[in-house]
Amino acid sequence: MMNIIRKTTDVTELLNRDQVHRNLSVPNLVEKILERGEGTLTSSGAVKAETGTYTGRSPKDKYTVDEPSTRDQIDWGSVNQPISSDSFDRLYAKVVNHLQDLDEVFVFEGFAGADEASRLPIRVVNERAWHNLFAHQLFIRQATGDQWENGQEKPFTILSAPSVKADPSTDGTRSETFIIVSFEKRTILIGGTEYAGEMKKSIFSIMNYLLPQKDILPMHCSANVGPEGDVALFFGLSGTGKTTLSADADRRLIGDDEHGWSDNGVFNIEGGCYAKCIQLSREKEPQIFDAIRFGSVLENVVLDAETKEADYNDSSLTENTRAAYPLQAISNIVDPSKAGHPNTIIFLTADAFGVLPPISKLTKEQAMYHFLSGYTSKLAGTERGVTEPEATFSTCFGSPFLPLRPTVYAEMLGKKMEEHEVEVFLVNTGWTGGAYGTGSRMKLSYTRAMVRAALHGELTNAETNKNGLFGLETPTHVPGVPDDVLIPRFAWPSETAYEEKARELANQFKENFKKFSKVDESIAKLGGPTA
Repeated sequence: MMNIIRKTTDVTELLNRDQVHRNLSVPNLVEKILERGEGTLTSSGAVKAETGTYTGRSPKDKYTVDEPSTRDQIDWGSVNQPISSDSFDRLYAKVVNHLQDLDEVFVFEGFAGADEASRLPIRVVNERAWHNLFAHQLFIRQATGDQWENGQEKPFTILSAPSVKADPSTDGTRSETFIIVSFEKRTILIGGTEYAGEMKKSIFSIMNYLLPQKDILPMHCSANVGPEGDVALFFGLSGTGKTTLSADADRRLIGDDEHGWSDNGVFNIEGGCYAKCIQLSREKEPQIFDAIRFGSVLENVVLDAETKEADYNDSSLTENTRAAYPLQAISNIVDPSKAGHPNTIIFLTADAFGVLPPISKLTKEQAMYHFLSGYTSKLAGTERGVTEPEATFSTCFGSPFLPLRPTVYAEMLGKKMEEHEVEVFLVNTGWTGGAYGTGSRMKLSYTRAMVRAALHGELTNAETNKNGLFGLETPTHVPGVPDDVLIPRFAWPSETAYEEKARELANQFKENFKKFSKVDESIAKLGGPTA
């Protein structure tokens, strides 16, 4: 029998049906999750769910609809893959019709952006109750008196239906999985994957398109504020330490992953945290450990069959185990989550080559060079197919989420750094004493000590050594860190082996930077490797 798809133009009919649960409380959502067999209650009170086949993002299955109003602005390529309006409409009908046929559908209505002047109303429509709890904890919830849809800005809607699978032969996709953004229809379709992070990152991509139009810089970074009101930003890809290093008992957290920088200062785009929790312990990361309680969501974490305690050292499902919890689960936060202009910016890189210094102070040209380069390592499990760290260059430390040309974001950052006289440091949280496989990961205690010294101004006028190949100025002494750790070649058993690996990485930097043909020549000359 032919499968006939009913024609549907929007979700209004769906949202008005009796089976739609709108803005359920956390206890009600947890009840639904357990009732429907979607998850397990852990010993800490958190809900544990599994995502099945896909335990990370599917970047090759992410598309942007090729539409007249946005066509000339999108930076088309492997990140922003075009798909036709016809393909979008076909999959949209499949998703909405599927949701209409379900016994229960879950809807969250809230915001992206803590700055009321620029916040975006969002609606998340879910097939799964646990996905809706994730949305409730990760995005900004409505407060008493909030006008969610006030006519000033039309909401963006996520339609998430993991059970719906694309047919590549007719739907224009690469596989059964699809994450599709239509800016004209202000809709995001997600199907064929249970990984909750697709919802979070899709909204971030939307904000990366919308905020620059308001002269606001969107940033893939965490942020916190010190006792004196000094603000720090931590840029870096997943797994480089943004969440860990910004969760500091001596500083209040603004947010752990996504922010905007306006004329008034920094604000969080989200209302929660999505932390990696592989090898998590209370001793190393007490704030994150204690935040995982009732209402939090554990993703792909293995539990003890009897006690239901989480085994954070078990990576049998994936290295990319995650915890989603609201900001309010952390005691020392900024509420509402916004603050002044940054005093210090930290670029975090997990150097799999093991040759970059653990901390370097950057000139303006070096800061622009390393922001555009975005060097780090993709860590195991973060994306499908990544099983061990791989050296990679992710422009602006977030290229998978940037709809516009990279220079748009880089020019905005350069202007703001200059206006507010921000100090910038490059911090290597990756390997030392050898490349991945032979060296060891930088000790977290050392990284914390170096970051603390940078934030306290102890490195502003510190004596430095210059790395001859990369041209980076590294302090000769940092309290709490052995001096020989600061010079990477001293940590290697063979200086010749270090020089060989360092030159290999320097050549990769140079080769990668060739794609930025319209960047000021002084940045390429003064910012990158010198040999």
